[in-house]
Amino acid sequence: MTRIDARFAELKSQNRKAFVTFVMAGDPGYEASLELVKGLPAAGADIIELGMPFTDPMADGPAIQLAGQRALDAGMTLHRVLDMVRAFRAGDDATPIVLMGYYNPIFAMGVESFVTAAVEAGVDGLIVVDLPPEEHSELCLPAQAAGLNFIRLTTPTTDNARLPAVLKNTSGFIYYVSINGITGAAEADASAVAPEVARIKAATDLPVCVGFGIRTPAGAQAIAEVADGAVVGSAIVSKIGDGEPTAKVLEFVAELAAGAHRA
Repeated sequence: MTRIDARFAELKSQNRKAFVTFVMAGDPGYEASLELVKGLPAAGADIIELGMPFTDPMADGPAIQLAGQRALDAGMTLHRVLDMVRAFRAGDDATPIVLMGYYNPIFAMGVESFVTAAVEAGVDGLIVVDLPPEEHSELCLPAQAAGLNFIRLTTPTTDNARLPAVLKNTSGFIYYVSINGITGAAEADASAVAPEVARIKAATDLPVCVGFGIRTPAGAQAIAEVADGAVVGSAIVSKIGDGEPTAKVLEFVAELAAGAHRA
């Protein structure tokens, strides 16, 4: 059982929904980013998605694109992302960490080297948005063989014919993208999300968490009421981009978490 599996089992036993945060590793700099990540569990984050900065983020809206660029400008690399996970793990051995991003940096590092280093650092799962199920042997299978969960995205355009391929070799949880488009582009609509989550859950026993377009505590609550968890990224990253101090960002995270946990 991975930390992700254990966390969802714990939440289920408490009849609670998951609150998942996304932040870009190294934004606006390594030390400030690490301080924020260390503070997320106490602010209510059940799972932390940590972005791997990349120069060409095809699925990300302006807020997360800018966050990645700030991190890269500050000298962030994939190796330093893993260093950040190690530093986090020195004080927290329970909160699951999922690395989210694109395949190019992993390919450049080498799959075997990356997977070994990720496991050693304390990473629990991967979301690699530009590796389709047809390429499962490229990273998904080696990652799962090493004990990492491989989490796939489903979208409003993932129909019943496509869904089995997406669910195959997926573990940890399913990430349902609530909108057609990039991160931060539109507000998530719980009434539209609910039947899609039900359709996915009819085909898998994995938890389904919903992200993209959740910006407020009320929005987090509404989505968590129809899914197993809510994922918030752009709204948090925008606070960082606005220069908000870490304490203020964590206050905002706590408000979002409270919303999701009321569901």
